[in-house]
Amino acid sequence: MKFGVIVFPGSNCDLDAYFMVKDVLNKPVEYIWHQEKTLRGSDCVILPGGFTYGDYLRPGAIASFSPIMEAVHAFAARGGLVLGICNGFQVLLESGLLPGALYRNIHLQFRCEWTHLRVENPHLPFTAHIPPGQVLTVPVAHGDGNYFCDPETLETLKNNNQIVFRYVTPEGNLDSRANPNGSLEAIAGICNAGGNVLGMMPHPERAGESLLGSRDGQHIFQSILEYWGEGS
Repeated sequence: MKFGVIVFPGSNCDLDAYFMVKDVLNKPVEYIWHQEKTLRGSDCVILPGGFTYGDYLRPGAIASFSPIMEAVHAFAARGGLVLGICNGFQVLLESGLLPGALYRNIHLQFRCEWTHLRVENPHLPFTAHIPPGQVLTVPVAHGDGNYFCDPETLETLKNNNQIVFRYVTPEGNLDSRANPNGSLEAIAGICNAGGNVLGMMPHPERAGESLLGSRDGQHIFQSILEYWGEGS
């Protein structure tokens, strides 16, 4: 299985994603510059975190018009796996691959801290490896992670099991104090109706080794590998 990490002007977590795949998972991975028009045979595409185009206009807005996004749209339509992390999640929303929007954090502060995630849908290519009931410890680092959508969209997300992660306490309970940004219903990640496109604000690529404080992010990547029959 081959991964592709898309690099936009202003991406700063592309190396983290590349390291997770190449050095932690020992899987093939390649950088893909945003002006390219093909995904170079990637089986899973990662849109990493950062500040694409300096977050001008809105985070992810300008990047959503990059030439590579046409290939990402076509890839997703064919069922290809797409993982958008932090700013990558913002790009997926701006490009219409996922519904809703991300606003400024409710306290208007940039937050860089550990969060705890509860898996709401364990039957996706991104979550099937996660032990039932396990709360993941994964860091966030963002100023615009306050997820919002209209009531109709929220109802659709719930009915289709498209809410993938919620911010919770270490025990797995909902609590406003565990929500780092004021996100609607503590939503930390959602997927498309097909379940092959995931956007999440927390950084699983920064939680891949015990040295970093948590290995829980590996569960998401191991889920992808298991989906492809390459799990460890």
